[in-house]
Amino acid sequence: MASTSGDKLNTGQPEASEVERWSSLIGGGAMVLMGLKQGSLRGVLTALAGGGLIYQGATKQSTIEQAQSAIGINQPIKVEKTVTINKPADELYRYWHNFENLPTFMKHLKSVKVYDQKRSHWIANAPLGNSVEWDAEILEDRENEFISWASVEGADVDNSGFVRFQKAPGDRGTEVKIVLEYNPPGGILGATVAKLFGEEPEQQIGDELRRFKMLMEAGEIATTEGQSRGSK
Repeated sequence: MASTSGDKLNTGQPEASEVERWSSLIGGGAMVLMGLKQGSLRGVLTALAGGGLIYQGATKQSTIEQAQSAIGINQPIKVEKTVTINKPADELYRYWHNFENLPTFMKHLKSVKVYDQKRSHWIANAPLGNSVEWDAEILEDRENEFISWASVEGADVDNSGFVRFQKAPGDRGTEVKIVLEYNPPGGILGATVAKLFGEEPEQQIGDELRRFKMLMEAGEIATTEGQSRGSK
């Protein structure tokens, strides 16, 4: 039986308000949507830099991602460390913000070259005398408070992270917190090999923050050989 004109009105097409709602979601806040989709620290930082974040949405994993995580596939390594340094936040921020200073206390870094206010090139040591390289881009930069970054496409090591400078309780200086997430070359296997050669990331970041503390408070870094490096 032929459809009536009334039947034609009920075509199953979404109502105008529904279309507008989805168009708004898809068309607005591209960086936020990209960040939420990634479901990682990089995604969260990208979303924050984009101007908004629903935390539950950013951290929720899909069923496939949960299964991959359970068996160690595509599982990133995340490191979180905090140290209190008896120096004001603005002094620590200025030193750190010049990324070319970082190899002075980060032993795993060979060099950092700053291209401009957003982009820099990093070369780091890898097991068996190798090295890895990547370009990184600043996602958010709040003076004397916070810097977040992520590697760009094509990096040898896909990584992202942030460093936060916050006044410590009791006027004890500044709490410096670093959170880093990365996928090592070769995935979990690569991380296991790195640990065997003394490059365990959590211990590494902790040691580097302690060296940063020594450098900022004492002006030098004492080594196990009784030597020192840094300004005198």
